[in-house]
Amino acid sequence: MIGEPWFWRDEGVAARTVCIALTPLAFFYEQASAARRRFTTPWRASAPVICVGAASVGGVGKTPFAITLGRLLKDAGYAPHFLSRGYGGAVKGPMRVDPKTHRAAEVGDEPLLLAKQAPTWVSRSKRLGAEAAIAAGADVIVMDDGFQNPTIEKDFAILLIDAGQSRGNGRIFPAGPMREPLADAQKRADAVVEITAAPDAPTSDPSANYTAWLEPETIEGCQKALAFCGIANPGRFFDTLKNAGVDVADAVAFPDHYAYSGKDIAALKKRANKLDAALITTEKDWVRINAEQRDAVKTLPVRMRLSDADALLASIVSTIENRREETP
Repeated sequence: MIGEPWFWRDEGVAARTVCIALTPLAFFYEQASAARRRFTTPWRASAPVICVGAASVGGVGKTPFAITLGRLLKDAGYAPHFLSRGYGGAVKGPMRVDPKTHRAAEVGDEPLLLAKQAPTWVSRSKRLGAEAAIAAGADVIVMDDGFQNPTIEKDFAILLIDAGQSRGNGRIFPAGPMREPLADAQKRADAVVEITAAPDAPTSDPSANYTAWLEPETIEGCQKALAFCGIANPGRFFDTLKNAGVDVADAVAFPDHYAYSGKDIAALKKRANKLDAALITTEKDWVRINAEQRDAVKTLPVRMRLSDADALLASIVSTIENRREETP
């Protein structure tokens, strides 16, 4: 996703006119997606597959959530491997990601973050990626995205929703940000998690079984900052910084998955110097900056927290153990 169309959140006459014009394309997209799910026979992996996905395009927090889930599974004694399409990367895979040698242009930015936590595979084919992971020792596969992909059977599907923000006008792509109607996605989910701004923030969807939120880690030497990012929801990053007590002197948003050039970073550093501010971005953006240009660029480490992690983990473990009992 390069940039969110303006009419997805605008309620004016012009926005409604554009959406109406795109309705036939949205209808075709929805019907084609539904038909693919209906007529595709999913492949069943020999290890349990846990999917973390969303009903909308753009950033809901799938990767931070998958990382937290991977940590929970490792603490419970499992050997999870992550499986990602590698959006934005050139590699088709299946290939195991090495965060020390691979670049975002090769494997995508999200797999580089996942690979710091557990073995991670990028593969355009979910089946080939899962087979490679299992052959390498995975006893559970955690899919980052792929909720709408019918080619592989999910043993436990987790649907993330974003407190109403990610749904925009509620219309189906390209008239809106929805990959499918939310009600349809909820029917296929084993757990629905609403992503909120804080643990005590109000929720908007009564169907959610859990809530989750991002918590920033300690930020050293960054009382005043020029913040920049190229993610689907830049406002969330800027707000997180402010809530962490950082004086955001300026905020610069780039398109989602933006590939930073040397000129971009040089201009940002110059601007930060004029403001006498630190330059800070997300961990996801940092891996898209050339190594030689990362000096003086700080990151905001964040961790996804869950309202009842023990209960969700118990449900997933039950699914994993039931699969083990099925295996001869």
